Amino acid sequence: MRNRQSNSSSMADEHDESYEASGQSGASTTFPQQCSALRKNGYVMLKGRPCKIVEMSTSKTGKHGHAKVHLTGIDIFTSKKYEDICPSTHNMNVPIVQRKEYQLVDLSEDGFMTLMDENGETREDIHVGDLEQEVKDKLGDQDLIVTIIGAVGEEKPITLKTSNN
Repeated sequence: MRNRQSNSSSMADEHDESYEASGQSGASTTFPQQCSALRKNGYVMLKGRPCKIVEMSTSKTGKHGHAKVHLTGIDIFTSKKYEDICPSTHNMNVPIVQRKEYQLVDLSEDGFMTLMDENGETREDIHVGDLEQEVKDKLGDQDLIVTIIGAVGEEKPITLKTSNN
């Protein structure tokens, strides 16, 4: 009886949480997934941050306890390490992670890139970050393609490559 009560309250909490995590389009930025279904190299929200799972292990507890999953993840934006332990039957939030490629048009003095997507739309709201030296070395020599990773309302450039054109 006690388990049923705690499960229903946690389901209500998760339901409320998905509304709070909604983006401007009304679509959720995360989805629930059972802890035992998570996999290494997949994504999960740990301590409120989107992380790539780098380690996971399952431990069986005592006679009446639930198996627990120990997760270690690296924040996809800050590279900070996070850990959490969750009963294998409980749900964890999984971030919806998107990658998009843009052609690099220009780099401003303050480090913001002018990027153009496949439809010719431009944006100037992404800072070059860790790729700054590589961009400065290659800008002007050839067409450069920047891959931007995005999740839970954040975006970051992660790779730079030359165009195949």
